Amino acid sequence: MSLSWDWDDGDDDELAALRDMVRRFIDKEIAPHHARWEREGQVSRELWRHAGELGLLCMGLPAELGGANAHFGHSAVVVQELARSGFSGPLFHLHSDIVAPYLHHYGTPEQQQAWLPRMARGEVISAIGMTEPGTGSDLANISTRATPHDGGYLIKGQKIFISNGQLADLVVVAAKTQPDLGARGVSLFLVDTTRQGFARGRNLEKMGMHAQDTSELFFDDVWVPANCLLGQEGKGFAYLMNELPQERLLVAITAVGAMESGLRWTCEHVQARKAFGAPLAEKQVVRHALAQAYGDVQVARSFLKDCLQRHLRGELDTATASVAKFWTTEMQFSVLDRCVQLFGGYGYMAEYPIARAWADARVQRIYGGTTEIMKEIVARHILDAPSPRKKPSP
Repeated sequence: MSLSWDWDDGDDDELAALRDMVRRFIDKEIAPHHARWEREGQVSRELWRHAGELGLLCMGLPAELGGANAHFGHSAVVVQELARSGFSGPLFHLHSDIVAPYLHHYGTPEQQQAWLPRMARGEVISAIGMTEPGTGSDLANISTRATPHDGGYLIKGQKIFISNGQLADLVVVAAKTQPDLGARGVSLFLVDTTRQGFARGRNLEKMGMHAQDTSELFFDDVWVPANCLLGQEGKGFAYLMNELPQERLLVAITAVGAMESGLRWTCEHVQARKAFGAPLAEKQVVRHALAQAYGDVQVARSFLKDCLQRHLRGELDTATASVAKFWTTEMQFSVLDRCVQLFGGYGYMAEYPIARAWADARVQRIYGGTTEIMKEIVARHILDAPSPRKKPSP
């Protein structure tokens, strides 16, 4: 029985070659060091540069900006293989497939040339500053302000739970330029973290994802010139909404990859582990639990593949991306929880990858938009949609 899943089903030689390269990269550059990075709370900057040298960062950018002009399927391969490895420290997709598209889609040529080639090479690490202590998913009510000053803007406020926060050289910051306008008053800014007034808080200690740096960021009247405004003033919320479907799809890819590996590890464990004189795999209750998990993973794979194809055609809508995000991450936690149970006491030991995968999975239901927010988006979509007209009676 094969538990592997490739979104392209192995039909694309280019993607198959990329998949092999990513696996070798993980084995050589990540696996030997990840335990140390978990103790230190972040991966090394050298890892980012090595990824850049291999062309694994910002692949979707055009060649003149440092990328490979690749389609999203290439990014999906990288994200999936990292998820399947169980090593959650390198958050390449945030950098390559969330932050980079903001600059590519809304940045000026000068902004793009200043940042994107260095991001593709791994010389610059990026983050996005949206979440604040008082506003989680409610981005329209952020309190960070950007006030016109001396030909630029003074940014004042605080961000929290910022992934890549300790390592970031560039932060795309959401701030209010017109506080009275709600969502229409939000703008985005490119903030170089060497600017005076910028400060990082502590590297936050999390339940899981221990090798992924997550930080508080402080902006104490950080002055940025006018050319650090990304796109148009007041359009920031719209830009964020435009890019969220891809972000949520990335979370779904991670969820399915993690489920797949968790099931594989568990199948291996129950065949090797004995209880009452026989392998666990011979117990009906264990076999049925694995069968249920296998079915759940198969359904998740099928749905994700459909979403990937829609996205490649430019047809992935917000509601479908929201379903993908909440359904796969809820299923991820459920499947991995069952897998931990089948490991018994070993499943609670941090040295086992299934334990780390279970702890890492919990945040998937929160970041990128909580399950509850995703369901609200979907509910609005289906309830506000026009009812189909009844066919006239013959």
